[in-house]
Amino acid sequence: LEEAIILTCADYGIEAGRYPGFTGVWIEPDKPTARKICAMGVRASRWVTMHGFAFNVNTDLDYFGNIIPCGIDDKDVTSLKRELGKEVDMEDVKGKLKGHIAQLFEMQIV
Repeated sequence: LEEAIILTCADYGIEAGRYPGFTGVWIEPDKPTARKICAMGVRASRWVTMHGFAFNVNTDLDYFGNIIPCGIDDKDVTSLKRELGKEVDMEDVKGKLKGHIAQLFEMQIV
């Protein structure tokens, strides 16, 4: 899933990657200005696993000022909107993301 988000960011001209020791997708992960654009989650309960992600597209980032996202207090959170300086069409993002997931998992999404 991280790779699908990384590829989707690249579709918008944003270089994203993994930050060693942390989950999710990061912008400038190799710099002190690293900022998280996507959180990942996994849960296992009663022999059932669940997973998902929160990709900040046009997210109001002010809400993150009231919490410590993912328990990381020394890194910033960002969004496609902040990185691009403009609102992003959610349907366009969904289409690109679905395409990357289908390609990476070698499946057809119906």
